[in-house]
Amino acid sequence: MVTPAGSERTEVTSGDLARALGDLGLSPGVGLMVHSSLRSFGHLRGGARGAIDALMAAVGAEGTLLFPSFNHGAAFRPGAPGYYHPHETPTTNGIIPDTFWRLPGVVRSLHPTHAFAAWGASAERYVAGHHRTLTMGADSPLGLLARDGGYCLLVGVDYRSNTSHHVAETLSGARCLGRRTEAYPVHLPDGRRVVGRTWAWRAGRCPITDAQRYPEILRGRGLDRQVRVGECTLTLFRLADCLDVVGELLCNGIGDYPPCARCPVRPQVTEHTVPSDWNDAAGVLCADSDAWRY
Repeated sequence: MVTPAGSERTEVTSGDLARALGDLGLSPGVGLMVHSSLRSFGHLRGGARGAIDALMAAVGAEGTLLFPSFNHGAAFRPGAPGYYHPHETPTTNGIIPDTFWRLPGVVRSLHPTHAFAAWGASAERYVAGHHRTLTMGADSPLGLLARDGGYCLLVGVDYRSNTSHHVAETLSGARCLGRRTEAYPVHLPDGRRVVGRTWAWRAGRCPITDAQRYPEILRGRGLDRQVRVGECTLTLFRLADCLDVVGELLCNGIGDYPPCARCPVRPQVTEHTVPSDWNDAAGVLCADSDAWRY
């Protein structure tokens, strides 16, 4: 890696990134969720596509690469189209994910606000049923990746960008997240217009996950690894390890913060709020849910 004349920004090549990914222990066949910041490198030769190519090479076609392609509700705000379309709706997660979901061979889930994009051996399986399950539940793309022994890579971002702690919240039965209690228009590639469901976000902060009380524990137990490339720190951890640590804290509380079951925070209520179509007791989608029609 070099610093161009007259510039204070470090230049990183795809070879530099490939070596860093190898130093972390990534190898073909692994399943990997990536949260990323292109700017964090300083200057990456090849830009977003260069980063994606290096990540694809690291996991190989026998592995699976997963990116967030969330719009966080931006598609439904004033001045926006007012619907989600898997082939049209930009993500608000940054230039690398927004480049990734548009590439040939990448598939995207039909979730209206928190769609995942995937490439590789298990891509279709991970995204196919996302619109019929909980946003970050056990059978969501990220939940399935965790079940398969997958990893998460933080590229120049910290644990605040780590979506997997929401999987732990969902598995813990967190009452601050609505379970398919908001409805939004979705336009399908075949031209049909349907209604998609998502969670309702909490009306207050989680004192454990939002306050980032678990990364220090994860690191203290030696459950993550870090390397530097250019100005960027890469952090790798096994999803199951993160779910275990966060689940432990949600169950038991930490310090003066109570267990999740005793927390008073509840989901927000908005103009999009609807009765849930999820059978909590059985852990399945209700038989009369519109999601069974597409």
